[in-house]
Amino acid sequence: MHRIRVEFTTEPFVIGSTPEHAKAAEQAASGAGLETEFGPFGTSATGDRAAVMAALPHILSAALDGGAARISLQVTTSSSVPRKPGLHDALERLLLQAEVEMGAGLEELSREEKQRAVKILEERGAFNLRGSVEDVADRLGVSRFTVYNYLNAHS
Repeated sequence: MHRIRVEFTTEPFVIGSTPEHAKAAEQAASGAGLETEFGPFGTSATGDRAAVMAALPHILSAALDGGAARISLQVTTSSSVPRKPGLHDALERLLLQAEVEMGAGLEELSREEKQRAVKILEERGAFNLRGSVEDVADRLGVSRFTVYNYLNAHS
């Protein structure tokens, strides 16, 4: 079973409150049985591929019916999508965010892009977590010494 994560942002933004279109989209996702994370700049929904794909039309319709004028959508198809995000999955979430920002799995990136990904991870505190250098190296498909070299290049 392949898991995917869909991240969506609905507009217009309403400063100081949660717009109805954002609430409606999140409710449609959670109502479809997807794991959701509701944040100030968007919502993510994670589940097996079939469930997410089946829910997308309902999520989009709910947002539009709730007054959304624009919906931005990003889908991540990665084996790194965690099953149940939690505090102990902090590094996994940081890695997934880096993959989403870089637009590809970390192992697929060019050398320069991998260096940029390491810089992003460093800025977000990933390397303060025990054993993270080895985990990041595995995800990048490089040695831990290469990760240390990338880190030293930014110092």
